[in-house]
Amino acid sequence: MQAAYVKRSTIEERVKKVIAEQLGVNEEEITPNARLVEDLGADSLSSIELFLALEEEFDIEIPDEDAEAWTTVQSVIDYITEHA
Repeated sequence: MQAAYVKRSTIEERVKKVIAEQLGVNEEEITPNARLVEDLGADSLSSIELFLALEEEFDIEIPDEDAEAWTTVQSVIDYITEHA
Protein backbone atom coordinates (compact mmCIF):
# COMPACT_ATOMS: atom_id res chain seq x y z
CA MET A 1 0.00 0.00 0.00
CA GLN A 2 2.74 2.46 0.94
CA ALA A 3 4.75 1.65 -2.20
CA ALA A 4 1.71 2.26 -4.39
CA TYR A 5 1.13 5.62 -2.70
CA VAL A 6 4.75 6.67 -3.17
CA LYS A 7 4.68 5.60 -6.82
CA ARG A 8 1.44 7.51 -7.45
CA SER A 9 2.76 10.58 -5.63
CA THR A 10 5.95 10.55 -7.69
CA ILE A 11 4.00 10.06 -10.92
CA GLU A 12 1.71 12.96 -10.01
CA GLU A 13 4.70 15.24 -9.41
CA ARG A 14 6.34 14.23 -12.69
CA VAL A 15 3.09 14.64 -14.66
CA LYS A 16 2.59 18.12 -13.20
CA LYS A 17 6.18 19.07 -14.07
CA VAL A 18 5.76 17.94 -17.69
CA ILE A 19 2.40 19.72 -18.01
CA ALA A 20 3.89 22.92 -16.58
CA GLU A 21 6.82 22.80 -19.01
CA GLN A 22 4.74 21.94 -22.07
CA LEU A 23 1.81 24.29 -21.45
CA GLY A 24 3.77 27.13 -19.88
CA VAL A 25 1.77 27.25 -16.66
CA ASN A 26 2.84 27.34 -13.02
CA GLU A 27 2.76 24.01 -11.21
CA GLU A 28 0.58 25.66 -8.54
CA GLU A 29 -2.17 26.05 -11.18
CA ILE A 30 -2.12 22.33 -11.95
CA THR A 31 -4.66 20.57 -9.77
CA PRO A 32 -6.08 17.09 -10.34
CA ASN A 33 -9.40 18.56 -11.47
CA ALA A 34 -7.83 21.14 -13.81
CA ARG A 35 -9.03 20.64 -17.37
CA LEU A 36 -6.24 20.50 -19.92
CA VAL A 37 -7.95 22.69 -22.53
CA GLU A 38 -10.33 24.93 -20.60
CA ASP A 39 -8.22 25.59 -17.48
CA LEU A 40 -4.62 25.10 -18.62
CA GLY A 41 -4.92 26.37 -22.19
CA ALA A 42 -3.87 23.28 -24.14
CA ASP A 43 -4.59 23.44 -27.86
CA SER A 44 -4.17 20.74 -30.49
CA LEU A 45 -0.44 21.38 -31.02
CA SER A 46 0.46 21.74 -27.35
CA SER A 47 -1.58 18.61 -26.58
CA ILE A 48 0.48 16.59 -29.06
CA GLU A 49 3.70 17.99 -27.60
CA LEU A 50 2.43 17.15 -24.11
CA PHE A 51 1.65 13.54 -25.06
CA LEU A 52 5.08 13.13 -26.66
CA ALA A 53 6.80 14.60 -23.60
CA LEU A 54 4.86 12.25 -21.32
CA GLU A 55 5.85 9.28 -23.49
CA GLU A 56 9.48 10.31 -23.16
CA GLU A 57 9.28 11.07 -19.43
CA PHE A 58 7.70 7.72 -18.56
CA ASP A 59 9.21 5.63 -21.38
CA ILE A 60 5.82 4.40 -22.57
CA GLU A 61 3.90 4.51 -25.83
CA ILE A 62 0.54 6.26 -25.62
CA PRO A 63 -1.93 5.44 -28.40
CA ASP A 64 -3.57 8.54 -29.88
CA GLU A 65 -7.05 7.38 -28.92
CA ASP A 66 -5.99 7.05 -25.27
CA ALA A 67 -4.39 10.49 -25.18
CA GLU A 68 -7.39 12.08 -26.88
CA ALA A 69 -9.62 10.80 -24.06
CA TRP A 70 -7.73 12.79 -21.43
CA THR A 71 -9.64 15.84 -20.26
CA THR A 72 -8.23 16.54 -16.80
CA VAL A 73 -4.88 16.32 -15.06
CA GLN A 74 -6.31 13.45 -12.99
CA SER A 75 -7.14 11.47 -16.13
CA VAL A 76 -3.50 11.81 -17.21
CA ILE A 77 -2.22 10.76 -13.77
CA ASP A 78 -4.56 7.76 -13.69
CA TYR A 79 -3.48 6.63 -17.16
CA ILE A 80 0.24 6.98 -16.43
CA THR A 81 -0.14 5.21 -13.07
CA GLU A 82 -1.85 2.30 -14.79
CA HIS A 83 0.55 2.04 -17.75
CA ALA A 84 3.96 3.13 -16.44
